[in-house]
Amino acid sequence: MSRPSRNFQPGFCYHITTRCNNREFRLTRLECREVFLYAIKKAKEKYGFKLYALCIMSNHVHYLLEAKQPQELAFCC
Repeated sequence: MSRPSRNFQPGFCYHITTRCNNREFRLTRLECREVFLYAIKKAKEKYGFKLYALCIMSNHVHYLLEAKQPQELAFCC
């Protein structure tokens, strides 16, 4: 049974967590984190979301963001 679709609303902030495959520690090196930050910058330019907070851990990432179009969040959640 699948879960019901999320009801994203404009103007709301969302906490999103993503983790590395197999819970592996892939974000330990500075170079990996810099590449990740570059990818976030490019995604921000493309989608125009507001990034309020970002916390990069060694095997997962936390975001606090607001999307211009809430349906844009559906691809990642």
